Amino acid sequence: MTVAYNWNGSFQLDTNQLLKPCVCFCLPLGVVIFDRMGPTGKSDTGVFTKKRLTYEEAVEKTGFGLFHGLLLVVCGWANASDAVEILCVSFLLPTARCDLELSSLDMGLLTASIFLGMMVGGYIWGYLADQRGRRRILVVSLTVNGLFGGLASLAPWFWLFLLMRLISGVGVGGSIPVIFSYFSEFLPCRRRGAMISALATFWMAGNILAAGLAWLVIPRVSAQFSLGYMNFQSWRLFVVLCSIPSFSSAIIFKTLMPESPKFLMEAGEEKAAIRVFHKMFKLNMLGKGKDFPEFRLCMNDKKREEPGENRTPSACGKGLVCILKYGFTPIRQIFKGSLKSRSIVLFVIFYCISFGYYGLWMWFPELFKRLEEGGSPCANMSRLYTVHNQSCYPVNTAVYMEGFFIAVSNLPGNIFTILLMDCIGGKILLSSSLLLSSMSVFLIYTVKTKLQSLIMSCIFGGVSVITWNSLDVLGTELYPTYLRSTALGFFTGVGRVAAIMGNIAFGELVDTNCAVPILLVSVLLLLGGLVALVLPQTKQTELT
Repeated sequence: MTVAYNWNGSFQLDTNQLLKPCVCFCLPLGVVIFDRMGPTGKSDTGVFTKKRLTYEEAVEKTGFGLFHGLLLVVCGWANASDAVEILCVSFLLPTARCDLELSSLDMGLLTASIFLGMMVGGYIWGYLADQRGRRRILVVSLTVNGLFGGLASLAPWFWLFLLMRLISGVGVGGSIPVIFSYFSEFLPCRRRGAMISALATFWMAGNILAAGLAWLVIPRVSAQFSLGYMNFQSWRLFVVLCSIPSFSSAIIFKTLMPESPKFLMEAGEEKAAIRVFHKMFKLNMLGKGKDFPEFRLCMNDKKREEPGENRTPSACGKGLVCILKYGFTPIRQIFKGSLKSRSIVLFVIFYCISFGYYGLWMWFPELFKRLEEGGSPCANMSRLYTVHNQSCYPVNTAVYMEGFFIAVSNLPGNIFTILLMDCIGGKILLSSSLLLSSMSVFLIYTVKTKLQSLIMSCIFGGVSVITWNSLDVLGTELYPTYLRSTALGFFTGVGRVAAIMGNIAFGELVDTNCAVPILLVSVLLLLGGLVALVLPQTKQTELT
């Protein structure tokens, strides 16, 4: 520092020299202060600006309570409505086959039709949900499901009934994967496993509802009446009732539920995401007198596609080839890099469990009808032909009672996964349940009485539901947000192909050599259980 004496007798300081020690002193202090403020410019005391939170931090700030309870009920009812729409076909087969003059192969095609629609809808709706939003797609897909499911009741011919069920399946295929993506994106990671398992439990509720409705409605001769050219049998009323849950779910999502905050953050809509977090906080803290903690969000600035790949089809033209190439880009992404191995494993598992579960489950009511006098399902081929050719009326209520018991048998498996999913993890539960399911199916083939068949079928139902619950948890945690619904939609589509093949196989072989499809189911479930051991463990991981 230099001090100069001016001609007028005053002193002058050289400020450049004076600033040097100040800078040397203050610069390290400023670094420390900036470090404490963080990238948002907010100090520890919150004086300067709002703190930026990650998605997981924001979810934790909103708490856990009433909102998540309501979310579980709403999403659970939608999941149950899908179960009702899928499984109602299996319960109407014993009577509808007479009115529509169905052969065993026709029944196989009918049960397969909804899965064909789900195969198409699963990927299309899943892809649109990743691009346009979860809630909007749920409303549309559930409406399609309920509308065409109800219209099927008015179809006087088999081919028209088949078409209505096919279109209804397109709606079901969209809502199933999107529901789980939507639901998981509101949950803190430490509760995600148990909550998704609880959501999956509503599939059992839908199964019980379908079985209970069938038990109450289909045997009622008083529910039959003439409707112009068509005799409106009780099973048609059953189909109408089964469409109501989907319609009601669409209305609830449209009027009450917000968009996923995780999707809004990925789409760059920070204000909309914060409004959703505020709504969650308000319901969770109802009556606690707490104020919403003001914050900003760490928005995603990463590209949602692989380098060099365009997100818009206009970038490569308007031709059909370009549109198809653009539409299948997300599939290529889930089979690239670190996602490749897990995607291959899930492909195999979804195929194995879907072929086995839907191939066998959809035929349980028909098989029980053929076993009314005892014996195993494949013990006496000539006797099966005789039973098959019997009249459908009067309806034997025992068939629906047994279906109801099998639906209720899912309860222990659901309770088991809710309690232990976050402790054990989805990988171990998935592999173990597949192996036990394989054993139970093999025993269904070997048993000798109808009671034994019913017991083994209940065991299969209770164990196989653990597989589905584990897949629901793993599927949401293994993929990033911008691919989550697409991946789930694709793999459920793979499952629908397997379900179609399983139902056609049963329809073609049940009258001639039913041992083949039953033993094939057992082998495929065994394969799926072994392959599941390759999957990574995702217990309580954060969503990416």
